[in-house]
Amino acid sequence: MAAAADKIAVARRSARGGRTRVALLVRTTRGDGARTPTRDNGPVSLSIGIVGLPNVGKSTLFNALTHNNVLAANYPFATIEPNVGIVGVPDARLAKLAEVFGSQKILPAAVTFVDIAGIVAGASEGEGLGNKFLANIRDTDAICQVVRAFDDDNVVHVSGRVDPRDDIEIINTELILADLQTVENRLPKLEREAKLKKDLAPQLAATQRAKEVLESGTTIAASGMDIEPLRDLHLLTAKPFIYVFNVDESQLSDTALQDKLSALVAPAKSVFLAAKLEADLTELPDDEAAELLESVGQNESGLARLAHVGFDTLGLQTYLTAGPKETRAWTIHKGDTAPEAAGVIHTDFQKGFIKAEIISYEDLMAVGSVAAARAAGKARIEGKEYVMQDGDVVEFRFNV
Repeated sequence: MAAAADKIAVARRSARGGRTRVALLVRTTRGDGARTPTRDNGPVSLSIGIVGLPNVGKSTLFNALTHNNVLAANYPFATIEPNVGIVGVPDARLAKLAEVFGSQKILPAAVTFVDIAGIVAGASEGEGLGNKFLANIRDTDAICQVVRAFDDDNVVHVSGRVDPRDDIEIINTELILADLQTVENRLPKLEREAKLKKDLAPQLAATQRAKEVLESGTTIAASGMDIEPLRDLHLLTAKPFIYVFNVDESQLSDTALQDKLSALVAPAKSVFLAAKLEADLTELPDDEAAELLESVGQNESGLARLAHVGFDTLGLQTYLTAGPKETRAWTIHKGDTAPEAAGVIHTDFQKGFIKAEIISYEDLMAVGSVAAARAAGKARIEGKEYVMQDGDVVEFRFNV
C-alpha cells in the first residue's frame, strides 16, 4: 500500500472573519515518518504521545505502562490533565549481564509516555475538550494512536459502534486540522520576516508547501516532503506514528484480523495487545506473568513490543555498560559512531575519546566473562570510525 493518505473529500467553507477554513474527511494510511534524528552529544531519549478517541483504552494502557493508578473510567474524558510516565524498556539482557558483573542495580533504557484526553470528531472546532491538549504531545518523538478493536457492551463507544477504520480517520483528521491551524498562524509572520531575511526562504517555501499538503487531506509524513525546515513548528503529522490496536484476548492470535487491521495503516507499524491483560500482567510475578502470556499464545507482553517498535520506528538502539555498581542500557541512534555513543554518557567522553573495548553481548554470554572474552579474541579495540551495534558491551577509554 502506498505510504500516502487516500483522500476521500476536502470541502472548503467560509468561516468567521473572512478566513478560509478547511473541513476534512480523510482516510489516511501514513508512512512511518522515518527520519534521521538530529544527533547531539547529550542523552538520547524516546518520548511517545498517546492519542485516541475516548474509551479506547488509552488510560488503561498508560496505567499498565507506568503502573500508575490513573483514572480509567467508562465515560468520555476520564483523562483531562495530561499524564506523563517514564517507563523502563524491557531488556532481558540486562539481568544476565548484571549476574556476570555482580552489579548492584540495573538501569534500562527509558521511554517517556504522555497520555492526553480523548479526541473526538470536531475537536478542532471545540467539540469535547477541544484539541488544546495536543500541545502536550507536540514535543514528543512519535505518536501512538490507540485504536479500539474489542467488543464490550459495557464500555460505551463515543460513536456508538466499533469501527477501527472510522476511528483512525477521525483522529488523523483532527491532527491534520490542528497542524493546519499551526501553519496558518505561522505563515503571515514568516512571510514578513522572509522579506527581510533571505535565509528564511527555504523555511517559507516549506511552510507554504505544508499548508497545501494539509489542505489536501494528506499528512506531512505521508507527503514525503523534507520536514527539516518545519521542525520549529512541531507538526503532529510530521511525526512517525505507531498504531496500537486494543483487541480482545481471543484476538491476540487472530492473524487474519491483525493482517486486516495492519493493512489500514501500513507502512506504519502496528502493535496488537489487550490493555486489560497488560494491566493484569503488571500485577503478577514474572513467572506467573509468563504463564498467563503463554495461555493466550504470546511469548512477550504487548508493552514490551510497543517499546521495541518505538525504538525501531525512530531508528534507535542500545548499547550496554556493566560493572559492580550498575548494568545499564544507553540509547543511541542507529549509525552512531563510538565517540557519539560515548557522548551520551558524558560530553567529556566524546571530546576525549581514545578508543573503546567492545564485546558483543552474545559473545560475552557464550564465554561467561570479560577475561574469557579477551582470551578467546572476542574483545575488540575500536577507534573513532567504529559504528556501534545493538547489544555492544562497551568500556570507553578517554582522556580529558
